[in-house]
Amino acid sequence: MISELISKDDRFQEILERLNRKSVEDYYNPYRMFDWPDSLPEHRWWMSPELTTTFGTDIAAELSEEQLYRLSRFESINFYSLNVDGIRDLIVEVTRRIHTRGFEVPSEFFHHFIGEENEHMWFFAEFCLRYGNKIYRQLEPAGDGETWSDEAASFLVFLRILLFEELVDHFNSTMAADERLHDTIRAVNRIHHQDESRHIAFGRELVSLLFRDLTANGSQEELERVRAYIRRYLNYSFESLFNPHVYRDAGIPEPFAVRRRLLAHPRSAEFQQQVFRKPLNYLVKTGILPDRELGFARTPVGRGNA
Repeated sequence: MISELISKDDRFQEILERLNRKSVEDYYNPYRMFDWPDSLPEHRWWMSPELTTTFGTDIAAELSEEQLYRLSRFESINFYSLNVDGIRDLIVEVTRRIHTRGFEVPSEFFHHFIGEENEHMWFFAEFCLRYGNKIYRQLEPAGDGETWSDEAASFLVFLRILLFEELVDHFNSTMAADERLHDTIRAVNRIHHQDESRHIAFGRELVSLLFRDLTANGSQEELERVRAYIRRYLNYSFESLFNPHVYRDAGIPEPFAVRRRLLAHPRSAEFQQQVFRKPLNYLVKTGILPDRELGFARTPVGRGNA
C-alpha cells in the first residue's frame, strides 16, 4: 500500500516538510508581481530561438528575420497556452486525491501545489490574452482504451504531472536567463521556474514511491503497458509544441505540411532528447524506463485513461 510506503519513508517526509516550509516562505501575490506593459516589441524574440520548432531546419532558413520574430511570438503564445491546458488538468487530478486514502501525508503539500498552479494558470492566461489575444486550444488526444489497476492509475497521474512540469521547466529556465527576451517574458519564466523547482522535487520523490508500489503489487504485463504509455505520452507532449495554427498565424503557407516536415526532420529527434534530458535520466535511473529511446508517437494517448 502506498500509505505504508510513505509513512515509513523518512527521506520523503523530510523533503515534504522542507517543501511545505519553502512554499510558505516563498509565497508571493502574482496579481501584484508583474508589471504588464501595454505591448511587447514585435521586432524582437519572444522565445529563445533555439527553443522554436523550426530552429536548425531548412524551413527556418527559408524565413526572413521578421518572419522568425513573428513565429517566435506565436510559438510563445502556444507554449503558455500549453501551460494553461496542462495546469487545468493536473489541478483536477491532484484535487481528486487530496485527503484521500493513501495520500494523507502529502495532502498539505497538495494544498500549496493547487494554489500555486492556479496562480500559474492565471498569469500564463493573462500573458496569452494580453499579447496574443488568444489561448490556443489544444487537441484532445483520443483515448487508447487502456484500463489500469489503482496502483498504475495513481502512478501514471503523478508521472504525467512530473513529465509535464519537467518539459515546461526546460523552457522556463532557458528563457528566464535569455537576455535577448523582453523583461516581462523573462520574469514570467523566472517566477514559474522558481515554483516548479519545488514541484519537480516533490514529484520525483512521490513518483519513485508510487513506482515501488506498482512493481510490488502489479503484474509484469501491466508494467510493460505502463512503459509503452509513458513513451506515447512523452511523444504526445513534445509534438504538442508543433502547432499548425501557430505556423498559420505566423503567415507560413501550408501549416499542416510544415508541421509534418518539421516532425520528420532529424533535428526534431535531437530537440526531443534535449527537452527531456533530465526526466529521461530520472526515468532510466529509477528503472521506470529501461532506456532513453522514444521515437515519435503513432498511437494516440489520452489523459483521462489513467
